[in-house]
Amino acid sequence: MKNDSDLVEVSVVIPSLNEERSIGVCIEKVNRVFKEHSINGEIIVADNSTDKTPEIAKSLGARVVAPDKRGYGYAYLYAFNYAKGKYIVMGDADNTYDFLEIPKLLEPLRKGEADIVMGSRFKGEIKKGAMPWHHKYIGNPVLTWFLNFFFKAGVSDAHSGFRAFTREALQKMRLRSHGMEFASEMIIEAVRKGLRIKEVPIVYHPRDGESKLSSFSDGWKHLKFMLLYTPKHLFILPGLVLFLAGVFLVSLISAGLAHFGSIRLGMHSMIASSLLAIVGYQLLFLGLAGKVHSAKIDIMQGDGVVEFMAKRLSLERGATIGLLVFLIGFVYTVYHIWAWVNSGFKSLPMFNQSILAFTLLVIGLQTIFYSFFLSMLSERV
Repeated sequence: MKNDSDLVEVSVVIPSLNEERSIGVCIEKVNRVFKEHSINGEIIVADNSTDKTPEIAKSLGARVVAPDKRGYGYAYLYAFNYAKGKYIVMGDADNTYDFLEIPKLLEPLRKGEADIVMGSRFKGEIKKGAMPWHHKYIGNPVLTWFLNFFFKAGVSDAHSGFRAFTREALQKMRLRSHGMEFASEMIIEAVRKGLRIKEVPIVYHPRDGESKLSSFSDGWKHLKFMLLYTPKHLFILPGLVLFLAGVFLVSLISAGLAHFGSIRLGMHSMIASSLLAIVGYQLLFLGLAGKVHSAKIDIMQGDGVVEFMAKRLSLERGATIGLLVFLIGFVYTVYHIWAWVNSGFKSLPMFNQSILAFTLLVIGLQTIFYSFFLSMLSERV
């Protein structure tokens, strides 16, 4: 005997917050698609409204559930628990997405060509007045570029809210975000789990009612979420650039070779270079710690960096390297102090040599303590 989940082919999930002007139109369109395409489907409305939205939805045959917390992402996560369909479609209740286009999203899933299908507004059509110019030409393109650059997603409209996916894809993705960044998390998780993403062109319409988006706040949430998912770009690459630049300049100035035409780098440049090297070194280890921690709690997969650390950079090796660097700096410092004492406290060592010695001391100590810290983090990775 088949259970309910076997009988339902498509679950359409719609989050709503005071959308009494448009919820009826959205549900009627979904019901029309179900009827015209002989789809055995269900409509689930995740509602936190104070107007007549839930009453209208129920009167048109939708199942209304009330999430116990607010948030765009949480509304979907809550409603997904009630979805029984083989395929799940998500879309907004403001009538910006045309639910009559649902078959376009389902077709690649049914053919086995994709695990997730996204409606692309930029490959389709954006009606006049549907999207503010700063969203159309700045916000969405920039955030989509960052997502593609960081995670190689290869999408044209990362923040389209009109999507469809298989139940298996939903189960593979570990979706957790409660806010607007939920849209970015879904793509990142899909890429991470090797799911196939396909885009289809859709038409984006002006919304019915007042927008609830906060351009800067929501945009920052998306960018912040992406950065927290990629310590390589947030910490490791900037840290590597700063560290190598700092070490190169410190070495050059110490050797007295920092001549660039009429420009000669001296004491102040060496102090700045030393600080660059130290800050860059800190960022490198923060990035490594982020990667290990993320792999440990399964926010992201362990990659070659994490595997290399687990196999090669043991606590003992890291601490030994740190101790050696520290001792080099320490011996260098003692040598200069001894020369100063023997001169009757008259001949101070050259300032650039002191900076080099102190830089080695600091980096050596950092390496020792960071080795212990990374060992604590990676204990069970």
